[in-house]
Amino acid sequence: MENLMDSLKERLKERGYKLTPQRRATLDIIMQTQGKHLNTEEIYDLVKEKCPEIGLATVYRTLQLLDDMNVISKLNLDDGCIRYELNTHEDDHQHHHLICQSCGTIIEVDIDLLDHLEAEIEKCYNFVIKDHKVKFFGICSKCD
Repeated sequence: MENLMDSLKERLKERGYKLTPQRRATLDIIMQTQGKHLNTEEIYDLVKEKCPEIGLATVYRTLQLLDDMNVISKLNLDDGCIRYELNTHEDDHQHHHLICQSCGTIIEVDIDLLDHLEAEIEKCYNFVIKDHKVKFFGICSKCD
């Protein structure tokens, strides 16, 4: 965790920014809730517990900055709000998600079975794929 903070501090400095207490608190919450796919308001509510003086606009700006720096990723699960997750591997593809249409549970899929398909697409269409996002909608085992 400290390695990520040190790296972020250096990257912010290179862009002319500082790792303010508000930015640190926001990133701390994202790291502590990794895998929960929180939206801006949920992140704000948790950050506010640590930094009562923080405003929602500050959290929005911090999330945008962290997204611009590829520290976090925006995730649209077609539920009307943008969610965020920590980028654990900048050079790798995003992982896939299973979304339960009954209870809203989000399950991360760490395996990537699309490597062969990507290679075929790149070859057939002379197209370099940088990333892909796959969402599967269905019913989880708890709701089945």
